[in-house]
Amino acid sequence: MKAMTHKRTIGLLWLLLVALTLGGAFLGETAAPGLAVTVIVSLTMAFKGRMVIDHFMELKTANRTIRSLMRAYFYVVPLVTVLVYLFGDRLARLTTL
Repeated sequence: MKAMTHKRTIGLLWLLLVALTLGGAFLGETAAPGLAVTVIVSLTMAFKGRMVIDHFMELKTANRTIRSLMRAYFYVVPLVTVLVYLFGDRLARLTTL
């Protein structure tokens, strides 16, 4: 079996990212808000961020600290999104004067 070329991998990843973006837009327009939708959107956000960082920004081979910080961003933001959905009222009270 032939290994995929870098150009082909990037092309397929781009198509996958476009499909996930369109799927997210469709989900946003048709699905009722809920925990399941929030988790799906958050997981998609994390996956897309990781793919962009590793393959399009080419940080897969960058300095380990920079790569780790960028990856952490795309794991923390989806986690915070779910936490805000679950505890939004409490967080609003904590941040209101």
